[in-house]
Amino acid sequence: MDKEEKKKWLDAGKVGKEVREYAVSLVKPGLSLLDLAREIEKKTASLGAKPAFPPNLSINQIAAHYTPKYNDQTILQKGDVLKIDVGASIDGFLSDTAATVVAGEGDSDLLKAPREALEEAIKIATPGARIDDISRAIENKIRSYNLSPIVNLGGHGISRYEVHEGEFIANVTTNSSKLLRREGVIAIEPFATSGGGYVVDSPEVQILMLESGRQPRSSLGRQILEHISSEYKRLPFSKRWIIEKFGQIAELELRNLIREGILYEFNALKEKDNGLVSQFEHTILFDEGKAIVTTL
Repeated sequence: MDKEEKKKWLDAGKVGKEVREYAVSLVKPGLSLLDLAREIEKKTASLGAKPAFPPNLSINQIAAHYTPKYNDQTILQKGDVLKIDVGASIDGFLSDTAATVVAGEGDSDLLKAPREALEEAIKIATPGARIDDISRAIENKIRSYNLSPIVNLGGHGISRYEVHEGEFIANVTTNSSKLLRREGVIAIEPFATSGGGYVVDSPEVQILMLESGRQPRSSLGRQILEHISSEYKRLPFSKRWIIEKFGQIAELELRNLIREGILYEFNALKEKDNGLVSQFEHTILFDEGKAIVTTL
């Protein structure tokens, strides 16, 4: 791997780690979810990076893909299980990292299970390692706490301007013979739940991504699309970011862009049995036969 490229991957990891830890330090009952998202975004910018994706701040049975809307009124309550999933982009070189905090409370089995599963997975995650060995370690650790791993969420490959690409690293054994890449970047993210271990789409959508370069009909739509293409490329972005830049009228234009197949929607993901969900995640760089956890 080129030295300059490697440095940017590592720098993105350092920013991701610092932003994650800063966000965790802010969590307390009474905190506005919108304020937390804005603090995360400001911290990322202050460290010389951009978000790799909108801050995912998913509470309780929502496992992933929730970010506050522009007028979000959500306030953290004591006992809320908050997943903080953040990432940094430095010229499109990315990090992806997550931690779970229970507002106003301490550690618990729900937090220990995925955190320890991630620690076990990292020991095995070497260049060219068998993916199913990692999945088995994650599943065994989570089930040892009498919790369920989420079967349809998992780790993934990462490339420049692509948060999810390449291999899928399941949180349960699949009996696959597939191997990890020998060079490049991956993320491992165990999810544990008190429910059955399967997520479904909820109606809530606040995260979008460019899917097609086809030109929209309206002039405002074209302005918005030009901004998205320039600012985010193929990275996910928040509806809120567009509305804050272009005004509330942009909400209608975004709906049009979705309907025309220009933008892709990420539904917030909910545990099907309404089980509480926890998550931990790190980004790992493979180079010269070694594994470096960039967000640790």
